Amino acid sequence: MFHVKPELQDGPTSKLALPPESAQSVFGERLDLAVRYHASLATTGNQRGFIGPREVSRLWERHILNCAVLTEAIPADAQRLADVGSGAGLPGVPVAIARPDLSITLIEPLLKRSTYLHEVVEELGLSNVRVVRGRAEEKGVRAEVGRFDVVTSRAVAPLGKLARWCMPLVRPGGKMIALKGASVHEEWERDHSTITKAGGGLANIMTVGEGVLEQPTTVISIPRRR
Repeated sequence: MFHVKPELQDGPTSKLALPPESAQSVFGERLDLAVRYHASLATTGNQRGFIGPREVSRLWERHILNCAVLTEAIPADAQRLADVGSGAGLPGVPVAIARPDLSITLIEPLLKRSTYLHEVVEELGLSNVRVVRGRAEEKGVRAEVGRFDVVTSRAVAPLGKLARWCMPLVRPGGKMIALKGASVHEEWERDHSTITKAGGGLANIMTVGEGVLEQPTTVISIPRRR
């Protein structure tokens, strides 16, 4: 059973939704970090316009846990992960909390969002996370961050464009993993030739979060061939 820390029982965070019981199985002993991130999104993130007012009440189900279950698709032996277009830290921050063994780079071009990400990383003490301001397709960013075992994204771009941006950051044998909706099959059919040209292999479309979410998350995992 989750217990609210004393410092969260008073003040503006006192009325925020507690995590569902399933969150314990995802975050384990680091659940408190997820609670603090939830509070940040619901207050600071909402005030700065990163999270819409209607989304505050469903942050756990539709955003934090929706992203955290992505860890089911990440290989256990992965070491380096980049989150492209990280925005307010989704999915990168929930993944970083759930998988502290991963070295994670959050790539975000907008100043306001990258500033917020720096604040979140510092406030939560996420020593496994760094923030890089820039676009994944920029040569300077690619030279700075190198290549990764896994590159993630959520609601960033259509699949073909996403592959052109992300595949150069994936090491050969690594994977590009994107959170997508029901249209992912159509996107794959439409863009698979573009993805192939970018170095992508055969896609694996799957759902993650069974038993954790009422509506499991749909992801597409595409290996880099070369």
